[in-house]
Amino acid sequence: MTEKFAHGPLTGVKLLDLTGVIMGPFGTHILADLGADVIKVESPEGDVLRNYRPLRTHGMSGQVMHLHRNKRSIVLDLKSPEGADALRTLISQADVLVHNMRPKAIERLGFGYAAVQKLNPQLIYCGAYGFGVGGVYSDKAAYDDMIQACCGLADLAGQIHGEPAYAATVVCDKLAGQAIAYAVSAALYQRAMGGGGQEVEVPMFETSIEFMLIEHFGGGAFVPPIGGIGFHRVLNRFRKPFRTLDGHVCILPYSDRNWDDFFDFTGHQDFKGDPRYRTHADRAQQVEVLYTLIEREAARRTTSEWVDFCDGVSIPCMPVLSLNRMHEDPHVKSVGLFEVGEHPTEGSYRVVRAPVRFGKAPFQVRRHAPRLGENTREVLAEAGLTAEQIDQLQGAQGAAVTP
Repeated sequence: MTEKFAHGPLTGVKLLDLTGVIMGPFGTHILADLGADVIKVESPEGDVLRNYRPLRTHGMSGQVMHLHRNKRSIVLDLKSPEGADALRTLISQADVLVHNMRPKAIERLGFGYAAVQKLNPQLIYCGAYGFGVGGVYSDKAAYDDMIQACCGLADLAGQIHGEPAYAATVVCDKLAGQAIAYAVSAALYQRAMGGGGQEVEVPMFETSIEFMLIEHFGGGAFVPPIGGIGFHRVLNRFRKPFRTLDGHVCILPYSDRNWDDFFDFTGHQDFKGDPRYRTHADRAQQVEVLYTLIEREAARRTTSEWVDFCDGVSIPCMPVLSLNRMHEDPHVKSVGLFEVGEHPTEGSYRVVRAPVRFGKAPFQVRRHAPRLGENTREVLAEAGLTAEQIDQLQGAQGAAVTP
């Protein structure tokens, strides 16, 4: 790793993070792990995710310990003239600004793109919204459950189980967070190639719609449609982890050879000669029969017996693992996904390294997650504010600026 990229591929990029909760902070978390100097700008109350329980110390939840690592936290009350002026100073020196306020809200604060561009024409300005600007929903508040409801995800669950349902994860928030990371990275590349600064829009709704259609487009991709939208194998109530004698397992014969090996192992050679199951396309029309067969056979053996057999013939198979025990999984341990870090105020905590690896930029925790406003003085001093000006800002914001 060269000194030029000592912190990762984005070493030297200064990013102002005006986001909160999960969508925006996840996007900037990825960019921080890639080496960007992410300055998290928080209100005097702090990001609401800070106080999710359980926690050891006020403002330092487990989610924050992960999402805010490799970032610096400053407190600015953007509704005060002093706080707004300080942010303008930071903007004039930054490479990227990311926010997830609704368009009208950021405009009211005086930090819409037109105003910010005058301060720094080379800035990459990323607005992460619930709905695209200019659309009829653009003024709506947006949270993950709401986007799951309207992007088609909840409806697909209804097609399988008879009633719409949410996924047990904030999938749309995290999907949009990843979109923020790749969009900002692409805009930085365009600027490096002479394209200058620009405004970037990342809307959760539209991003999630495309995500949902990837495998489900089917015949609906054509005009006029030549079939319905929906991927048959996935929209099947028999698609699930199968119960074994001592647990649950995913058994997923996929190729022609996989199915022949499965039929031999379970004593169902009669299926091998049946034209209904000869090719992948043929089997796709018979998934209910095949999944029912796997379910019946799975219950006759232990999980380890299934994993041993399937691994031996390269049939995709994994036991159902719990997030509570994930750090104990032998593969997870062998690739070093988890380690124990020592936070200066929170003590020992579990660190999940960035899953993407760069041969010339190893992952590192440069900074543990900061307390609210921990880096305010440091950052503002770097920006050129005097100690007196920082003291005046602190006085205007009460006790919001932490030393």
